[in-house]
Amino acid sequence: MKRLVILGGGTAGTVVANKLRRGLALDDWRITVIDRDPDHLYQPGLLFVPFGGREDLLKPRRQLLRAGIQLLIGEIAAVDPERKSVKLIDGDVVSYDYLVIATGTSSRPDQTAGMLGAEWRHSIHDFYTYDGTFALRDALQGLTGGRLVVHVVEQPIKCPVAPLEFTFLAEAFFRRREMRDQVEIVYVTPLDGAFTKPIASRYLGRLLDERKITVETDFLVERVDADRKTLVSYDEREIGYDLLVTVPLNMGADFIGASGLGDELNYVPVDKYTLQSLAHPDIFAIGDANDLPTSKAGSVAHFSSEIFVENFFQYVEGVAMTHRFDGHANCFVETGDGKGLLIDFNYDTEPLPGRFPFGRLGPLSLLRETKANHWGKLAFRWIYWNLLVKGRWLPIPSRMSMSGKHRPDEEVRP
Repeated sequence: MKRLVILGGGTAGTVVANKLRRGLALDDWRITVIDRDPDHLYQPGLLFVPFGGREDLLKPRRQLLRAGIQLLIGEIAAVDPERKSVKLIDGDVVSYDYLVIATGTSSRPDQTAGMLGAEWRHSIHDFYTYDGTFALRDALQGLTGGRLVVHVVEQPIKCPVAPLEFTFLAEAFFRRREMRDQVEIVYVTPLDGAFTKPIASRYLGRLLDERKITVETDFLVERVDADRKTLVSYDEREIGYDLLVTVPLNMGADFIGASGLGDELNYVPVDKYTLQSLAHPDIFAIGDANDLPTSKAGSVAHFSSEIFVENFFQYVEGVAMTHRFDGHANCFVETGDGKGLLIDFNYDTEPLPGRFPFGRLGPLSLLRETKANHWGKLAFRWIYWNLLVKGRWLPIPSRMSMSGKHRPDEEVRP
């Protein structure tokens, strides 16, 4: 019997496990998913909690995995690619024939001097973690004025538009409470603009300007001076805050580095088209666990997993992998007041305006604020729990299409 071990039961790991279970015979394959937590977190929901969003973000992992998939709860200590084994913290060893690493990326406030200290989750907050987003909700409710700083330490980060979304939602939140003029909002980024891609950066930068949000670019933080409530950059710029909402450095799982499988940030180097490890052909890294030159977003986990599954079926049959992931990503961007943007891009094409997903029919608009985009993001919760992670078919193609898109300077006739 062949042994497939999947490390991590998040979005990518769960999607892949369920899709492979359908295509691999139970008599010939044993599929094991290993994760340290028994519950699966709906990460897009974390963004809304500080502003009064829904709290039902967790479901048991066992409920999301198809029958015939073994779920093992345990902390991973190391992988031995030569012996093809996974060692757990408790000493148990799980052997494999094929290994899929899907342990994602996580916030590491300990990597920035002064961030993780007495002020952590008092005047310094995050919203990328379950506990953090609820603590931030209380802090926002108690804020009576001053300077709110939204800060990104470094790229890449999980869901790179989320800090912008939080900033827009915070601005709308203070307006609704009739205290916007009492709160200065500053967006601090290591990038030279609001986003990584020029056209989208211009659109998003314009929205920040319209909402009178100050943007501080090219800011590489050296430390947080919590006593003075100040961010300090390597070029000695300083930005004071009353409430700091930070996105710490994101890194892959520690066991990846300890096993010699990762780069300096513990991401597994892979072929960007097949997701196969560059060093060990029987290891694949999917979702946020790899070094793909695209967004670490749920959509990438979804689209790349579709490609991976087709390739894996070929690989285990001993034939060439013919499917190629193109870096496809799309993200809803909440902008407040019940509206949102949508961006769609891949390795070679930056986000462009237009319509999505069915060409000019839309019905969603790209790089334009609409209520439909906002409702699309809210509807995704049902799609996520009932279709996506269960490995069911979705009508959005894994490869990006240029249908409906146009350059900003091109005239589009109705």
